[in-house]
Amino acid sequence: MNAIVALCHFCELHGPRTLFCTEVLHSPLPQGAGSGDISGQNEQAEEEEGGIQMSSRIRSHSPAEGASADSSSPGPKKSDMCEASGEIGGCRSLAGGHPGYVSHDKETSIKYVSHQHPNHPQLFSIVRQACVRSLSCEVCPGREGPIFFGDEQHGFVFSHTFFIKDSLARGFQRWYSIITIMMDRIYLINSWPFLLGKIRGIIDELQGKALKVFEAEQFGCPQRAQRMNTAFTPFLHQRNGNAARSLTSLTNDENLWACLHTSFAWLLKACGSRLTEKLLEGAPTEDTLVQMEKLADLKEESEGWDGSEEEEKPSSQPDVVEGQELSKSSPETSLVPDCNSWNVAHRRLSVFRSLRHMRQVLGASAFRMLAWHVLMGNQVIWKAQDMDLVQSAFDVLRTMLPIGCVRIIPYSEQYEEAYRCNFLGLSPHVHIPPHILASEFAVLVEVRAATRSSLYPTLFDDEQSLNKYEFLVTSGSPVAADRVGPTILNKIEAALTNQNLSVDVVDQCLVCLKEEWMNKVKVLFKFTKVDSRPKEDTQKLLSILGAAEEDNVKLLKFWMTGLSKTYKSHLMSTVRSPTSSECRN
Repeated sequence: MNAIVALCHFCELHGPRTLFCTEVLHSPLPQGAGSGDISGQNEQAEEEEGGIQMSSRIRSHSPAEGASADSSSPGPKKSDMCEASGEIGGCRSLAGGHPGYVSHDKETSIKYVSHQHPNHPQLFSIVRQACVRSLSCEVCPGREGPIFFGDEQHGFVFSHTFFIKDSLARGFQRWYSIITIMMDRIYLINSWPFLLGKIRGIIDELQGKALKVFEAEQFGCPQRAQRMNTAFTPFLHQRNGNAARSLTSLTNDENLWACLHTSFAWLLKACGSRLTEKLLEGAPTEDTLVQMEKLADLKEESEGWDGSEEEEKPSSQPDVVEGQELSKSSPETSLVPDCNSWNVAHRRLSVFRSLRHMRQVLGASAFRMLAWHVLMGNQVIWKAQDMDLVQSAFDVLRTMLPIGCVRIIPYSEQYEEAYRCNFLGLSPHVHIPPHILASEFAVLVEVRAATRSSLYPTLFDDEQSLNKYEFLVTSGSPVAADRVGPTILNKIEAALTNQNLSVDVVDQCLVCLKEEWMNKVKVLFKFTKVDSRPKEDTQKLLSILGAAEEDNVKLLKFWMTGLSKTYKSHLMSTVRSPTSSECRN
């Protein structure tokens, strides 16, 4: 994450001051950064934590410390910083000549550098301005808590102000802030909950250490009573330098700055890893939106069932969910089907591998009849003893439909009505009502034992198990060989018969065809359901879309049921909003 984290302090003599900051370096260290590496190798102390390697050296000198710095250094002059007798002053974090800290992220080759001030003049100015604003004008009510401010020119800042107990300070406390500065406003706002929790943890630890020191000092020498008994003199003249105590002294932690460096470096790394950017080639497809809605519904349903006993459903009502199926299982099993184990099981079995494979097994005419009924939304019934064979057939056939149009009952011991499912698997002994067998809105595939050894050419060794079956496809309304059929069916068959196209290419062609016709469905839905246009205009629209034929119209109406709720609600809200009607007028 391209950001800077800094600890700031309000000094009673010099005002707001930056004590310690950590920045991210994506490029090699600045010139002179490694000048002391060779001579200081024996003194190097390194430790590794969370994939970050920490070293206590950065450069031979730092202008921020005021040692050997020229007049053009962005850091404050030595005379502008507190000096306490025998220790570092309240405006300082690292002693003069201290090299600072650097951590190397081995995974990303990023360096996290910590020192008192940024070495770059422009960064120093940005951090300095953020420090002043965080401890003066940009303060939340109560002067302790988080706040957000900034602009495009000087960056955006997440600031959290807090107090540290000090028995020698005015009011027995000192004012500090931890700020996070970056140029990306949206990223920083989205990171607010994460930063607030982690920075609050750092603050609580600092306040806890300082409180222990404060209580110990008050117990030994109570300052409140001593001050009340002292004659009134200007407060600043009574401190004798003791008020300019460093944070290390206030917390009694000699390793404070090393710990803060580790915390700030981890904060930058973790905050940068939790939000990632993804390149999208376009708007999400309807299948993607429907999948998201189904997953959200399943999650909500599973959360609603947590802590309550699941009631057993009667065997006459198999579980069915749009776009996917749920096998009946014991209450201990998960509600969401394990797709990975499903696919692994299918790879182990000799089943239908693709639409092209199924067409070779069933034959061209039988496959065309079956595909026509699938695309029209009619009920597709498979009767077979082998449950895995039925499930694999449904997995292949469902690729021709939008996810929102798929309702599957994978295997049942009794017939289920068409309104509950358009893919139904049955055991061989299940009785199907005669009116269903004679209906033009249903197709039956019966899987029987083969009467001869091979019914079609064996192209692969793993097809031997399929050769023991024969497939009988029947319907009350068989598709005539000379029937034109829906346009998408003709294109699918053209792709399947083209041997120059691999199976993967055919799959991509199928995705493109579905998206093309779903766009036509969206136009038709908007035209008829939302705008309520007359039938004459609808016929003209269908002609423009190239879908005026009867089969194409039936297909569009069926696919309209697969539109996502998100798309439908968006259209409805757009039409109902007053601004949209005003714009049209």
